[in-house]
Amino acid sequence: MLTIGQHHIASRLLLGTGKFTDLDVQARAVEASGTEVLTFAVRRLNLDQPDEPNFLERLDLKRYKLLPNTAGAHTAEEAVRIARLARASGLCDMIKVEVIGNDQLILPDPLETYKACEILLADGFTVLPYISDDYMLAKRLQQLGVHAVMPGASPIGSGRGILNPSALEWIIGDAEVPVIVDAGIRSPVDAAYAMQLGADAVLLNTAVSGATDPVQMATAMKLAVEAGRLGREAGMIPIRQYAVASSPTEGMITT
Repeated sequence: MLTIGQHHIASRLLLGTGKFTDLDVQARAVEASGTEVLTFAVRRLNLDQPDEPNFLERLDLKRYKLLPNTAGAHTAEEAVRIARLARASGLCDMIKVEVIGNDQLILPDPLETYKACEILLADGFTVLPYISDDYMLAKRLQQLGVHAVMPGASPIGSGRGILNPSALEWIIGDAEVPVIVDAGIRSPVDAAYAMQLGADAVLLNTAVSGATDPVQMATAMKLAVEAGRLGREAGMIPIRQYAVASSPTEGMITT
């Protein structure tokens, strides 16, 4: 069971809801993924017009925990304002903190992210910051009191997979809160690898919504996350420089 603050979650695949070709495909992909947590940009919702159609309208939101994010924020102040708007609208007390410092690479700004988390923690939010694979920033944020850290595997939407597995392993190895690998995942191999490294969960969006068959890819990602965690828990054999015979040599007949 994945525990984030006061929230207990069985599925370790968190799914974004954007970029789907239509709402029917989105709904079927969400169902196929088995996810319990949906993330979305607060800025895409018509919070001031709750009766207007929105991109979540085909989903039974009572079945899911909602993880609104502050996508579009470039400063701590903007992120805090978006988070407070989400909570005032009754969405959830959890917030994924995204403060982007570079629009081309869509990389998070570490200083503004830290400032936003500090304010939101004081406000009583369950805080999940999206960060680069920066060991020291992950450490400092945990000391601050965040409820999870979300290092990127590679830039958002790039599909480049896990570029620096060692950095993720360092973060995971010293983590005191859940580590959710977020951004850059392309294939089920990437998702399984993240879990094999010891991640507590994987968050993705484009890998599913941008697939030729999003529903089938959602199923594949669900199975990959499960397989990766099972493999980690089962205890994988060590990597060796040379071959080791798969059959025992003791007691073999000699000629």
